[in-house]
Amino acid sequence: MKPAFFIVVLITAFALYVALFGLKLGGLTLNGANNMRFGIDIRGGVEAVYSPKDLDRAPTDDELEAAKAIIETRMDAQNITDRDVKIDSANGQIIVQFPWKSDETDFDPQKAVSELGETAHLTFRDPDGNIVLEGSDVKKSYADFTSTTKTPIVVLELTDDGATKFSEATGRLVGQKISIYMDDTLISAPTVKTQITGGEAYIDNMESEDAAAALAQKISSGALPFSMEAKTTNIISPTLGTGALNVMVLAGEVAFALVCLFMLLYYRVPGLVACVALALQVTGQLLALSIPQFTLTLPGIAGVILSVGMGVDANVIVSERIKEELNSGKTLRSAIDTGFSRAFSSVFDGNITTIIVAIILLIFGSGSLLSFGYTLLWGIIMNFVAGISASRLMIRSLAEYKGLRKPQYFGARRLAQ
Repeated sequence: MKPAFFIVVLITAFALYVALFGLKLGGLTLNGANNMRFGIDIRGGVEAVYSPKDLDRAPTDDELEAAKAIIETRMDAQNITDRDVKIDSANGQIIVQFPWKSDETDFDPQKAVSELGETAHLTFRDPDGNIVLEGSDVKKSYADFTSTTKTPIVVLELTDDGATKFSEATGRLVGQKISIYMDDTLISAPTVKTQITGGEAYIDNMESEDAAAALAQKISSGALPFSMEAKTTNIISPTLGTGALNVMVLAGEVAFALVCLFMLLYYRVPGLVACVALALQVTGQLLALSIPQFTLTLPGIAGVILSVGMGVDANVIVSERIKEELNSGKTLRSAIDTGFSRAFSSVFDGNITTIIVAIILLIFGSGSLLSFGYTLLWGIIMNFVAGISASRLMIRSLAEYKGLRKPQYFGARRLAQ
């Protein structure tokens, strides 16, 4: 399609505007980079010391570990990937460090701490969403193994009142699921196999011993006998300095301009296409960060840079393949089709292995590792969208214009047929 190049350019320009400044259209609000949440290392944040509220004894290590787990779970749910949660066992406290929200300008620590909320509310719900059991009805939760198959399970010990309510619920829900929620986040949905009486239940079909232990800890965290409150709060200065973000943005802009200049001078028409494709790739990554307010940390920026580098590599491979095909005597249209076809396998192999690494980081990582894995994954996805699909559309479009069909405009030596 002849005007495809200009359509892609317009789409990229519009998406870039949204990525930088956001968009408000009726009830739809999309956050832009000006509302992006940055990590402690870039913008600074808050340190809060949490202590048990109205507790007449010292909390146990297990209780503190459970409280730490739920704080981390809540932060993950809010895309706060740059954080440090530590336990002070000697004083029965939890120390939490996390970055400012994007829209905070007064930098009030007490206001910032309210974002984390109170101790999590654990609920067990039937398929209709009705609560059949709460965290306070769970006396204890721990990981164990079945006596016969030795597969990992999660054991629940209920209070007397909880046992009565659970017996009634499981009696009428045999064959159906009872979903376990931490606040509004689903953490498990086991199926009721039989009515459970006696005050003890177990959840089977766990993926691993670690998965069982993690679920048991989350359930225990919702059953804490006390709530947590922030006793003290302090402001944390950015570890990279207040001007670090501006320096990084300037360095990125200069690097992008130099890369585009090289691509234009060396590959000409494919270089122009590569510049638009790279702009589209970076724009997609900005949207993936700004719209859900995903915390951008220094490792996250490293993920962006790495994926952009792979995007440049993909465009160089494609441009070289097209140039080789033209030099071998093929027509321009044939050279473009063959060039993309031969370049795809190389680009695909390099990108798919990186996608696997990024997914592993997202599944098993936490904190700043999530930020790195998230930006890297979106960068590779956008590399496929922009560096392969959009590039192919654009270069075919420009090849339709008679004035751009000269092989020297594609870096080749001879005239195309």
